[in-house]
Amino acid sequence: MLAGMERLVDLVGPRESGLTGAPLSDVEDALRRNDVERLEATDGHFSATIRDGQTVRLARTIGQPLRYFVAKRYHGPYLVVADRIDSLYEYCCREKIGWQFDPQYTRMIPAHYMVELDQVGCPDPNPRYHRFFTPEVGKGPNDIKQLGASYVGAAAKSVENWISRVPDGQQIGVMFSGGVDSSSVLLLARHALSKLGRDPDLARAFTLDLGGGEDAAQAERWVHELGLESSWERIARPHVIPDLEEAISIIEDYHPLDVECAAASIVLLKAVRERYPALQYLLDGDGGDENLKAYPMEDSDLTLSSILKNPLLYQEGWGVDAIKHSQCYSGGLSRSYARTYAPAQHLGFSAFSPYTTRSVIAEAAAIPFEELLQGSADRLYALKAQVVREGVEAVTGIRMPVFNKRRFQAGVGGDSYRQWKVSKSWCRQVFLRQWEERLRTAWDPSAERVSGNAVPA
Repeated sequence: MLAGMERLVDLVGPRESGLTGAPLSDVEDALRRNDVERLEATDGHFSATIRDGQTVRLARTIGQPLRYFVAKRYHGPYLVVADRIDSLYEYCCREKIGWQFDPQYTRMIPAHYMVELDQVGCPDPNPRYHRFFTPEVGKGPNDIKQLGASYVGAAAKSVENWISRVPDGQQIGVMFSGGVDSSSVLLLARHALSKLGRDPDLARAFTLDLGGGEDAAQAERWVHELGLESSWERIARPHVIPDLEEAISIIEDYHPLDVECAAASIVLLKAVRERYPALQYLLDGDGGDENLKAYPMEDSDLTLSSILKNPLLYQEGWGVDAIKHSQCYSGGLSRSYARTYAPAQHLGFSAFSPYTTRSVIAEAAAIPFEELLQGSADRLYALKAQVVREGVEAVTGIRMPVFNKRRFQAGVGGDSYRQWKVSKSWCRQVFLRQWEERLRTAWDPSAERVSGNAVPA
């Protein structure tokens, strides 16, 4: 392997969204110095990559996906870094090394880690993982009002910080179902706009209705109870069936619930884009269910014990050392945030959820779940509405209406949802077929290609 050669191609560069505690340049400096404590002192979202000799360091938070592919050329291995699998593939094709590529060979940087990779040649050594987020677990008070004030208070700060960077006068779309998380985000956005001296009606809520969905009915009731009808729009698409294959292509994943959620989101975002061509900024409540562990356990093989014993399970999956950890995708919301990030990016939006920031996750981790639940799954399912409702009232003074929880795709789809509910095996087959079609040209033995041993003239 030749020394002194560039071993990093960064296709996206450093990025941030609502970053506080340090400018993005300091994040890069922290990576150069291998300074995990400096990364931990920030909040909001970032992703960044640096090269230090033959070592490449990468780090990200939930809101900024980041992945890499190890390419091989005459001078040895080097990293190609991007936020998407297809960007990595397109680079390889431009360099005529597409024949080296397989989507399953790409690696996702897990959220809340700095990852070090040494580019020293075959065999490529395993990456080294360094956490920069270590919240205290279960140390909060056994008091719903106090817990709500802390949790929603942290979310309010994240919303205000993010909005403060949105140009004054710009409208902000809120993806709104009338559920606990999106409702709280709408009220926090209006509260932040007022604190910043702006018009709270710059926050405009959008609810998708594919025909008979309960979300639209509850959203209408919610805005009526709070007198916010003029700041809300129903996006009616009664005969539209979400395009699941398009969603798989956009999010580059095959978990069925994420595919269904993304497919419905794409319908909503396309409609918003048609109505508001200049709208750029979006808020949503993604991450709220993960923080308060509000997913129905019957949808998975999880138990109450496994959820409580793994406090960041829903945010990060089982962990980088676990046998179930996917190097290609990571786990938890670190993986599934593509359902929000990718559709918004695809349609030209900049999306943000306060419930994905570390300060808010830390407040959720501090909740003494075991003490509050006493082994009851029913108490767990009721907890999020109690905590968030009390917190919103503490922050804004508004008693927020609360309705029964349902998944986004079920809430917008009504009876039609049964027509497009799919299995993981179907989604995976579609994903593999899409990539088989894309890779056919690059893998064609007769296609022009550059050997990994070819030295430029």
